[in-house]
Amino acid sequence: MTTEVRTPLHDGAHRFAVPTARPDPAPAPKVRPDRLRHAIVGGAGVVALGWGVQARPSARLDAFFATAAHLTGLLAGYGVLVLLLLMARIPAIEHGVGADRLARGHALGGRYVLGLIGAHGLPALCGYAVHTRTGLVAAARGLLGHPALAAAAAGTVLLAAVGVTSARAARRRLRHETWRAVHLLGLLAAALGFVHQLAGPDVAGSVLAVWLWSMAHASVAVLLVRYRVVVPVRQALRHGLRVAEVRDEGPDVVSVIVRGRDLDRLCAEPGQFFRWRFLSRRLWRTALPFSLSAPVRDDTLRITVKALGDHTRRIRRLRPGTRVLAAGPFGALTAHRRTRRRVLLLAGGVGITPMRTLFETLPGAPGEVTLLYRRRLAAALLGAGALAATYLTVAVDPAAPPAPDREQDVTTSDVARLSRD
Repeated sequence: MTTEVRTPLHDGAHRFAVPTARPDPAPAPKVRPDRLRHAIVGGAGVVALGWGVQARPSARLDAFFATAAHLTGLLAGYGVLVLLLLMARIPAIEHGVGADRLARGHALGGRYVLGLIGAHGLPALCGYAVHTRTGLVAAARGLLGHPALAAAAAGTVLLAAVGVTSARAARRRLRHETWRAVHLLGLLAAALGFVHQLAGPDVAGSVLAVWLWSMAHASVAVLLVRYRVVVPVRQALRHGLRVAEVRDEGPDVVSVIVRGRDLDRLCAEPGQFFRWRFLSRRLWRTALPFSLSAPVRDDTLRITVKALGDHTRRIRRLRPGTRVLAAGPFGALTAHRRTRRRVLLLAGGVGITPMRTLFETLPGAPGEVTLLYRRRLAAALLGAGALAATYLTVAVDPAAPPAPDREQDVTTSDVARLSRD
């Protein structure tokens, strides 16, 4: 482990020369995690209430199965909308909640949605079998003869494929491009599910329900198109982003310098990231998230990338002048998260890049900002030379023998002490 402690250099008169901090951009609207969670739960309650208003008590077994299937089906359809909304890249949600929390919530919500779909399909099949007095196989064949139910079955298969390929064991074995292509099938599955829901009695039985359900789907579709397609294209046209330089930083590590105009209007803060799409022949199909590895200066953005797959290896071969689509900025790991005077930043591997910009730009007196990271890859990813031009840093390397002018190895108790401070 390595520790960097910010210690401002002093001039000949032994006065500290504290660097001037870049003024904070105007705060953007943000949705707090607890409010988003309450809104999602409240929406589920509204859906359940709508089901309860239309439900008719019955002692018949087929009616019991059908009623249960209607509730779980409505909640599954609502869950799909929530999953799409979480990944719509809406700035207020991304900045307030954070992309990491949204991704974890999306993954957890996907499991619930698949469970609800199973809890919808099985009672529906059993209820139809009881109603027609046939076996489950014959009932399944009879249900698939209805176009809306066939669409629902196809959507279920697509969502199941998305769930299987998103499992951790499968994800490790798949190329990112393959995983992304399968994941996009979730949009088609949502459309097929919407067709099925409009034909169901809980929605089709009321003009108001049809209107509300259609407006909910249309609103999410508009948000997806706006923030995942329109905004990146508009930013590319407004800022004219192009690759200015690709700089080798070390083995399998490169920095990409992107130049544009009026980049201050992006209001990008240290610690945030963009989703980058490089419009070259081999890279244009995929947008990947990379954090800024340096503050925005002179209308330039910089990212530092380690080759971990086919896409990131091709970035090394980018040519200057390549057009860039950059969606963002995203991420809640910014100076606004600071709640105490003393700050401890922890990083490992390529995760050092956002921490580097925070370490460089967070205001503070000597010893108030500490960066703890793994030594491996640090020389390439941290940019120690650039930091040394502004700050005198004290490094701790457990592989090197202790010296009178060197601190000792970092221990667990040291990290605990820094965290408490």
